[in-house]
Amino acid sequence: MGLKCGIVGLPNVGKSTLFSALTNIQNVAANYEFATIDPNIGIVDVPDNRLEELAKIVNPQRVVYATVEFVDIAGLVKGASKGGGRGNAFLTHIREVDAIIHVVRCFDDPNIVRSSGPIDPVLDKEIIELELQIKDLDTLNSKIGKLERSAKAGDNKAKQELAVYQKYKEHIEKGNNARTLETSDEEKEIIRQLFLLTMKPMMYVANVDEASLHEDNAYVKALRESVKHEGANVLRICAALEAQIAEITDKTEKKMFLKEYGLEESGLDRLIRSAFDLLGLQTYFTVGVKEVRAWTIKKGSKAPQAAAEIHSDFEKHFIRAEVIKYEDYVQYRSEASIKEAGKMTVQGKDYIVQDGDIMHFLTSV
Repeated sequence: MGLKCGIVGLPNVGKSTLFSALTNIQNVAANYEFATIDPNIGIVDVPDNRLEELAKIVNPQRVVYATVEFVDIAGLVKGASKGGGRGNAFLTHIREVDAIIHVVRCFDDPNIVRSSGPIDPVLDKEIIELELQIKDLDTLNSKIGKLERSAKAGDNKAKQELAVYQKYKEHIEKGNNARTLETSDEEKEIIRQLFLLTMKPMMYVANVDEASLHEDNAYVKALRESVKHEGANVLRICAALEAQIAEITDKTEKKMFLKEYGLEESGLDRLIRSAFDLLGLQTYFTVGVKEVRAWTIKKGSKAPQAAAEIHSDFEKHFIRAEVIKYEDYVQYRSEASIKEAGKMTVQGKDYIVQDGDIMHFLTSV
């Protein structure tokens, strides 16, 4: 799909450690501000036990997972929207991603540099938030200035767009993010043209120490309280521990390591799946002896759009789709048994693909 999640945060909150663990890139950044200037990019598999179960049944030549692309964006600082700390470049990098993962420091460690006083995750969140809001206001003011003359001249389209932009401007000036403004679908379509930074979906990663692996500390509780009004997800992760887990390649050894810490899975696996969901993505599967594969589509995609992920001609020449639910495939274990049980359905162009559907497309190609 080509969609990206940008990882942002103030300097030295642990985001590059997290990115290193995600992508197994070592020494991404050192322990000082602006260690990351150009963004690092990594593509990682989305953990999915369903693929593994299907592979056990079919024994294919290969298994292909869905992927998520992560971009490690350099640490922002106060004043970034006005160019401070290479801010213009960093904000440009944020503009180019589709969703934002904001890493917030929720641990004490005197050995890790922090130039802005005592640990305060809410303040840290607000610093980043304010810089994005200021940049959005610059964008809106520039666009509003260009539209006002056309609107005064009677241009109805300009009047419509101007009204929407002014509505968002007023909302952001009150300290709100653009994504929290309730508007019509038509108004949302208009505002999307500006690619506002605070319009992008966002989740928060509370980077904690090992003592807070299983229960929110005071920092995490404060962060959750500060973002609950916008319904944002807060994921608690110990980036330092995840870096250790990521170095273990043997599955059995990794499972034992996780068990020692009372974990059923790594925080990275949860983060990757959450990022996939944040981007508004889901998967369907194709199953065969050559390949068991997860295909990435936007939630709400219809069957022809899903088929286009395999080949663009499949959408144009789509006839119908044969659909098997994952649970039925696992239960009956062969297409013949599934058909005999009446668990395969034939769907047309208006079928909305569900997450985990096993699909076979019939086309006129």
